Amino acid sequence: MNPDAPFPGRAEAAPLLITGARLIDPAAGVDGAMALLVEGGRVAALGPGAERRAAELPGVERHDAAGLWMLPGLVDLHVHLREPGQEGKETIASGTRAAAAGGITTVVAMPNTLPATDSVAIVELVRAKAREGGVVRVLPAAAVTKARQGAELAEIGELARAGVVVFTDDGDGVANAELMRRALEYGAMFGVLLVEHCEDKALSAGGVMNEGTVSLRLGLRGWPKAAEASYVARDLVLAEATGARVHFAHLSGRASLDLVRAAKAKGLRVTAETAPHYFALSEAWLAEHPYDTAGKMNPPLGSEEDRLAVVQALRDGTLDCIATDHAPHGGLDKNVEFDQAAFGILGLETSLALTLDVLVRPGRITPARAVELLSAKPAELLGLKGVRGTLAVGADADLCLVDPEEAWTVDPERFQSLSRNTPFAGRTLTGRVKRTLVAGRWVYADGRGILD
Repeated sequence: MNPDAPFPGRAEAAPLLITGARLIDPAAGVDGAMALLVEGGRVAALGPGAERRAAELPGVERHDAAGLWMLPGLVDLHVHLREPGQEGKETIASGTRAAAAGGITTVVAMPNTLPATDSVAIVELVRAKAREGGVVRVLPAAAVTKARQGAELAEIGELARAGVVVFTDDGDGVANAELMRRALEYGAMFGVLLVEHCEDKALSAGGVMNEGTVSLRLGLRGWPKAAEASYVARDLVLAEATGARVHFAHLSGRASLDLVRAAKAKGLRVTAETAPHYFALSEAWLAEHPYDTAGKMNPPLGSEEDRLAVVQALRDGTLDCIATDHAPHGGLDKNVEFDQAAFGILGLETSLALTLDVLVRPGRITPARAVELLSAKPAELLGLKGVRGTLAVGADADLCLVDPEEAWTVDPERFQSLSRNTPFAGRTLTGRVKRTLVAGRWVYADGRGILD
């Protein structure tokens, strides 16, 4: 059994023909109106061949998607599903429904669960929960160190043999440089992706927002962007020394991006992601919404200079992908003083729309580049090139249909997620997911989950 395949035990879905949509698939070099036929959970044919083949098949479901974009299902490298241990914030069932609402068909589940995902047993628990109640594909990430304590490496080889492809102590960086060096060496040995949370806690200690004039005015302890950049610099040195690849999570500062850009120019095996809030917002949001904990996240929102640097890094290839860092929290975590509030915001249901609204519509990137950032490149980093992140013949039939012109207002009360913590509440966005297909089955349609 494919460990991330959803819907075990269900009858195979009927063949499906989708017509009328603009198919945007940079991995396959396709951008234009094209029919697509799904059989057996995979893409069976494209273009005129799809319609000819459909005419020969009994029981074909036909879906007219005129006026919509058809995109490969989005792939999110950075999602907190909270299960096991914090099911009041999110469950695998609710989190995957939120993903489907955002056009996301594969998620990497972060290991900062309770207990931490640091053993094959917990990985298998997450997989079992995903098969039972999930509606998109779930890839459990495992911790780099046991219990995410930064003292002893987890059983990376055993976990890799069990199919884990992403390792991270996300929420904490690996502070011990020697331990991180050994983790990189193991990562290279087993061909897995090491994802680093870049935060020097000696610099960030006690900080709750970006260090600068806004933090001074609000009387909140600042968190310098150097806390991120110093970890990036250290790990680039280690990556060069070991020849291993390293991936940086949720980069948010200009200095960090400059380091990654220079490392790529040297040929180092480095990749990096950002999250939509770092190109859509800056610390100015907190100046306008003082002490609103919906804007408290890790790393914190940066300056306008940082925000523009993130946009440029998405344009020039310094950043490889966009991931949500979806971090659900309940009222007890957020409806408290800013200093005491939990870090993190929701992201699954707004990621695509923010990318379209902030980056594509103003012409900062093309629609194809957006698909590359949200789907093709993360799939490649997970070793799924040709299988996910594309709608080429033979690929998994994971896709979303998007109305690029539909305006909608973010209403957290209508989210599929169990949590409501978003700074985008009340914001009008343009571009909305209309339907999401996973393994040839519709799992979301027009504001509702339909897999029951």
